Amino acid sequence: MNTVLRQEKKYLLTAVDFMRMSALVANIMRPDCHNGAQGFYSIRSLYFDTPFDDDYNDKIDGLEQRRKIRLRSYAPNSDFAMLEIKQKEGNKQLKRSIKLGKEDSMALIGCDYSVLKNYSDPLAAELYALMSVKAYRPKEVVEYKRKAFIANENKIRITFDNTIRASEACFDIFSNNIPVRPALDDFSTVLEVKFNGFLPCYIKDLINVSDRLLMSVSKYCLARGLAQ
Repeated sequence: MNTVLRQEKKYLLTAVDFMRMSALVANIMRPDCHNGAQGFYSIRSLYFDTPFDDDYNDKIDGLEQRRKIRLRSYAPNSDFAMLEIKQKEGNKQLKRSIKLGKEDSMALIGCDYSVLKNYSDPLAAELYALMSVKAYRPKEVVEYKRKAFIANENKIRITFDNTIRASEACFDIFSNNIPVRPALDDFSTVLEVKFNGFLPCYIKDLINVSDRLLMSVSKYCLARGLAQ
């Protein structure tokens, strides 16, 4: 199990802001090794929720304690996916994840959660119980391109997400042919700042949040909101 406890802040950038800020960040932080030759990498996530959309509604209602469960892949031809649960309490985010093979991932997509009993990780047992008892079901696929940068202090990570697309027509995150629709216009980018403890002044000054829109909505909620 991989466990990460951190704070997250999200901002909405214009295309001009994105170009300017990503260039500034590149001068003081190192690029993520996954960025690739074109400077970004792809992410595709399948979000699960209850029949009554409890997790979605908890987020929209702004509850202090809430969670979301997703199955994440980084390429359609991948032979694995990461099953993740993110839990928020106040300003802290706890993310825990386990690696699943493609066959087991496909079983989850088909709502067969019993495959989680084959894993010795305690998180697998926790998610099996939670997803079974609350009848979690696949709800939305969200995919986008990400450019990421890293700093050593406080495990700081800055990401720029754009070309955000969504689908409720196909939940197979390993497919090359998922029909998608825009969840956010292509001239907008979601900036995420993730860190442990505190954010150093040189990062705060760089972000200069005063002229940007601080977001409280997630990419999952953006996609679900368009589908409502």
